[in-house]
Amino acid sequence: MTDSPRSNGLRETMADGVAFGVLDNTYSPALVELYGEMGFDFVWFDLEHGGPSPWDATALEDALRAAELTDTELLVRLPSADPAMVRKVLDAGVRNLFVSRVWSAEEVRTVVEAARFEYAGEPGERGLGSPRASRWGLAGDDYVPVEDEEILVGVTVETEAAVDAIDEILAVPELGFVFVGPFDLSVALGHPGEVDHEAVQAAVETVRDDALDADVSLGGLGFGDDDVRSKVEQGYSMLNVGSTVGAIRGTFPEKLEAYRDAV
Repeated sequence: MTDSPRSNGLRETMADGVAFGVLDNTYSPALVELYGEMGFDFVWFDLEHGGPSPWDATALEDALRAAELTDTELLVRLPSADPAMVRKVLDAGVRNLFVSRVWSAEEVRTVVEAARFEYAGEPGERGLGSPRASRWGLAGDDYVPVEDEEILVGVTVETEAAVDAIDEILAVPELGFVFVGPFDLSVALGHPGEVDHEAVQAAVETVRDDALDADVSLGGLGFGDDDVRSKVEQGYSMLNVGSTVGAIRGTFPEKLEAYRDAV
């Protein structure tokens, strides 16, 4: 038998401090490896807005191997609260996931319950097989308790209904974190793209304050150095600080213009 699966570095980092990550919107195992070598705590694959199908276990497995090689963690956002989809990505070896556009505590509980073999003292809804997550059945007798301990499940709060139900959502047992989505919140509140609008900021602050009061980890987007420092001071424990496409877009057009001006 091989050793049990490795511990979840993202969970450990968030328990003691702040985890910093980057969104790779090219969905490249090579870039996952590169970001891991740079020292990022996680690489975010957003399967809501692009990338491979969340049902494509092979694509996820390749990215996971790159993450495991460099001691970073893959963070996967799913497009819906489908329990079967949750189980599918976990069996591929994903240990950190969050679900988009939740509306209610009942929906959140369904997601978290699907991720565990035992939940709130009762049988959970995760299936027991011999997938990659269990090292093809070679993980040892402690596979089940280790998985239940190490899996980190969160949700994105980006609808008005979720903000209204935030206290009930935060009370769901074993919810690992809430991630504030200001852009979709701006749409939901009638101010598309205006993330600094007072109504949007009020919603963000409600989620932040209630998460901290409930002792549930809080994740969000960092918009530059000053904003990241401010959010760290405000109690965020997971921050996405950039993206592959954003870095390229913010670098190469300006360089190309300078090169052409020099000709």
